[in-house]
Amino acid sequence: MSLRKQTPSDFLKQIIGRPVVVKLNSGVDYRGVLACLDGYMNIALEQTEEYVNGQLKNKYGDAFIRGNNGYFHLYE
Repeated sequence: MSLRKQTPSDFLKQIIGRPVVVKLNSGVDYRGVLACLDGYMNIALEQTEEYVNGQLKNKYGDAFIRGNNGYFHLYE
């Protein structure tokens, strides 16, 4: 059985359309569906919710987050 090595680009393509949490350096979290991202790790989310200290603050349809503002991870 051969295992195919996966590149970071392959992984990122697989998670488009899935729920993610984007944690900004400021501590604010954005939760939504990953619509797309580019080589600079700029992120576009759909059905976006903004959380501050774990509390829902705002809901946005679409959101664009610059790649240098934070990091993101999957959740389900």
